[in-house]
Amino acid sequence: MSEAQARDEICRVGRSLFERGYVHATAGNISVRLADGFLITPTDACLGTLRPEALARLDAQGQQLSGERASKTIALHRRIYEATEAAGRPAACVIHTHSTALVACSLKAFAADALAGGALDPQAELLPPITPYFVMKVGRVPHIAYHRPGDPAAAERVAQAIAAHAAQGRQLRAVMLARLGPNVWHDTPASAMAVLEELEETARLVQALGPDGAPPLTEPQIDELRQAFGAHW
Repeated sequence: MSEAQARDEICRVGRSLFERGYVHATAGNISVRLADGFLITPTDACLGTLRPEALARLDAQGQQLSGERASKTIALHRRIYEATEAAGRPAACVIHTHSTALVACSLKAFAADALAGGALDPQAELLPPITPYFVMKVGRVPHIAYHRPGDPAAAERVAQAIAAHAAQGRQLRAVMLARLGPNVWHDTPASAMAVLEELEETARLVQALGPDGAPPLTEPQIDELRQAFGAHW
């Protein structure tokens, strides 16, 4: 994908996400890794009204070259690119949103942990494997403990999660930043958007099912998805 194509695709995906309610106001950001740097949406930009020429262009070290001021989340995005490359499956696009159902699931997990008298389990995952397409298209979603927006510690926690799962032979495509929202990644903006869509729809199912929930897929059923479709659960 050329830089011009990447600029157009970031704007197309941003508009699609905004128009369908996956992002709101000026929340969320999208980046693409280029051969010699990065493109990322500007700080406080509405993803529904992005302009290709306004996207921030950064060099390989993350220094801005042109465009409007880059989103502060570029530090997190760069760590995801570095960590996925080190894990052997380099991402080319990262999307972050504050999608409603996913944030609700995060807040609910915090409430449950508080009632139990503890903090968020560092090994926690956000959602159970309740549908085959969640297992196939998304996979495991580590629930990263809360840090303020832009905190470098959050980026390190995400990189650690990517490395830990890679060491167990699993490829991550998403993490959930507690109380904030998901970060998803893939080879293109369109494929990263598809991960986000499946993730948010699964969160909506979990919310709709209520406290009784639904039984997760069994290990033999998940293993069948691994064998048939290469699921990374």
